[in-house]
Amino acid sequence: MSILNEINETKKEEVIKLKRDYTYSRFTDYEFFSKSIIPFRDSLDQNEKLSIIAEIKKASPSKGIILKDFNHINIAEAYMNNGANAISVLTDKNYFKGSINYLNDVAKIKTVPLLRKDFIIDEYQIYEAKANGADAVLLIAESLSKNQINELTLAAKETDLEVLLELHSIDQIEKINFEQNKIIGINNRDLKSFKTDLTTVNIISKFVPEENLLVAESGIKTKNDIDFLKETRASAILVGEHLMSSKNIEDSLEQLSEWCSYES
Repeated sequence: MSILNEINETKKEEVIKLKRDYTYSRFTDYEFFSKSIIPFRDSLDQNEKLSIIAEIKKASPSKGIILKDFNHINIAEAYMNNGANAISVLTDKNYFKGSINYLNDVAKIKTVPLLRKDFIIDEYQIYEAKANGADAVLLIAESLSKNQINELTLAAKETDLEVLLELHSIDQIEKINFEQNKIIGINNRDLKSFKTDLTTVNIISKFVPEENLLVAESGIKTKNDIDFLKETRASAILVGEHLMSSKNIEDSLEQLSEWCSYES
């Protein structure tokens, strides 16, 4: 069983518990459920630079604990004060040591849109995201059928959330309604080997309509990486491990932001 299939099986159990513990009306009672979002796509659609989605990520299955001295509020403040256009908050507990509470805490102080990054397979997870202050949710094409992608995208829109639809290979293209899913994430990490290859962005982008906004994800660490991505169709990058493993998050993000400027 692949790690993605294993995670999805775990998510099915989590959704059963979520539905047992919460009703839709309970989610609607949350303060954030009725609040307007900070527009996600608008925040990423910058002409003068590659936009940055900075990720709050304590651990991963391949790396283990990335940041031992982990404080999600301090990290979020560092991101907001040093050039992040949006923040991705990992909420998966079992594999990434995240928490839905991290999302809720950061939402109370947010000045940029928040992406709930998790393995979403059910609309209840979308309601939970909205209730805890998300502005957008991640959907992973490899985890979902074509019908699931459509249904979950519609559920997000009905809940006033935007969607970042992520894919890792051209095999998933046929699942996507590009008129419905306007923000496409291209993940450079191979799900089997966990190796990253930035040329994945160029390969997949050929199959994505020009009007869709592209986000490059994974394996982004150096100025050379950024210079390469400036020559692709990517409008934004999602960076987690590079920032989480740096000695100084503020300095690393400020440097990254400088690299992302088209004038640099």
